[in-house]
Amino acid sequence: MLPKKEGSKTCMACTQCNYKDKGEVETEIKEKVQESNSVDIVEEDKENPMPLVDQECPKCGHKKAFFWAVQTRASDEPETKFFKCEKCKHTWRDYN
Repeated sequence: MLPKKEGSKTCMACTQCNYKDKGEVETEIKEKVQESNSVDIVEEDKENPMPLVDQECPKCGHKKAFFWAVQTRASDEPETKFFKCEKCKHTWRDYN
């Protein structure tokens, strides 16, 4: 892009090679808008978006439970693991 020459309203010149334009320059600005890709969220089971692990339920004895962890105590102590039985929906904690 050529900057305007000092003292001129229409003449533009290159500061490197001293090229000068030959008259008034029309400037056109174009903006190209691209559609962004959207993310499709698949919600097969909204109630249980947690991972399923092998853990025995203390209430019904079922061998599979959903799992998540939360920092419930001080940051220098381990997080508390929560389990929710896949079958009876009983929830319990594991502090180990």
